[in-house]
Amino acid sequence: MLTTRQRLLALLTLCPVLLAPVSARAADRVMPEASDLVSSRPASSRNPVVFVHGYNADPGVWGALREDLRAAGYSDAELFSWGYDTHQSVNEVLSGRLASYVEDVRRQTGAAKVDVVAHSFGSLVSRWYVKFGGGEAAVGHWVSLAGPNRGTSTAWACALWDQACRDMTPGSYVVKNLNGGDETPGAVKYATFWSNCDEIVNPDDSVPLTGAANTPVGCLKHNDLLGDDGTSAGVRAFLAS
Repeated sequence: MLTTRQRLLALLTLCPVLLAPVSARAADRVMPEASDLVSSRPASSRNPVVFVHGYNADPGVWGALREDLRAAGYSDAELFSWGYDTHQSVNEVLSGRLASYVEDVRRQTGAAKVDVVAHSFGSLVSRWYVKFGGGEAAVGHWVSLAGPNRGTSTAWACALWDQACRDMTPGSYVVKNLNGGDETPGAVKYATFWSNCDEIVNPDDSVPLTGAANTPVGCLKHNDLLGDDGTSAGVRAFLAS
C-alpha cells in the first residue's frame, strides 16, 4: 500500500497523461466500409491488424504506426482501430466487446486470424480476451506497447472512482488472473516493448512477460512508444515473423 505522499506523487504523474486530449484522425476509421474491403483487400496471407488503444485515449493515437504499416504494404482494409470506453471493467465488459469486434473483422475480411497491437491499458483488455475469451484461436500475433501487464502503482491515483484503474493496480483480480499459470498461452506469438523511463508504468519491468519476445526501447515516455521509429520497426518485424 502506498503512503499518502506516494499516492500524491502518483496522482501528479498520472493526471497529465489521463487528461491530455487525443485527436482522432480521419484515416483511423474504426471499421472500413464494405465497399473498401471489396475493392482494396490485397491477395495476402498476412493477418489484418486490430489496434487497441490505452486508458483515456481513442483510435487517433495509432496514426503514426498505421502510416508505417501502410508504407510497408498494408492497405486500409487490413488496419482496424477499435474505439471503446476505457473506464469499464476489463473482464466483465471490455474483453467481450473486443471479442465481438474481432469477429466482425474476421467476418468482413475473411481472415482466419487477426494480429492485435495494444498500448497501455489495452494490453490488459486484449490479454484477457486472448487468455479467457476465446482469442487464442483468433489471434496470430499479440503486441503490447508499454502495457501494465503486472500492474502499475500509478493506477492507485484513480482506483477509488474508476474500475479500469482498479484493474491496473498491482495485485488486482485482473492482474492476478492474467499472470496466473501460463502468461502467454496457446500458439499465439507474443511480444512486448518497454521503456526504462516510463512515467506511467511503475515498475518498468511490469511490461515484459514470460514466453514473449520482450524488447527494451530505451528511455522513452509512456506515450512516445506510439510514434517512435525504432519501436515501429520492431512491431512491423514481429508481425512479419
